[in-house]
Amino acid sequence: MSYSQATAPIANPAPQSAPLFPMGQIVATPAVADHFAAHGVSPLEYLGRHVRGDWGDVPPEDAAANQASIERGTRILSSYKVASETVWVITEADRSSTTLLFPSEY
Repeated sequence: MSYSQATAPIANPAPQSAPLFPMGQIVATPAVADHFAAHGVSPLEYLGRHVRGDWGDVPPEDAAANQASIERGTRILSSYKVASETVWVITEADRSSTTLLFPSEY
């Protein structure tokens, strides 16, 4: 087995301990806020993962795009399962805000 066959590119490197970018004002849609409250789940865990580079359940190409977005100043998207529902966390390109929302609300 050659070296190139034994390794795969890392699209989502290990999350960092320090925040990688500013999140700006943090907001959630009413439906997502209700979902978190109904299930006794705090959004802080997911916001912490997002800002430290744990993009959750995004495909490798989106994880790679997020890594590039940190340097380029473009939108950053994470996706997490929260009580069996997918919740997106999106930080705007200008870093003015981060929104928690369901994909259907995009």
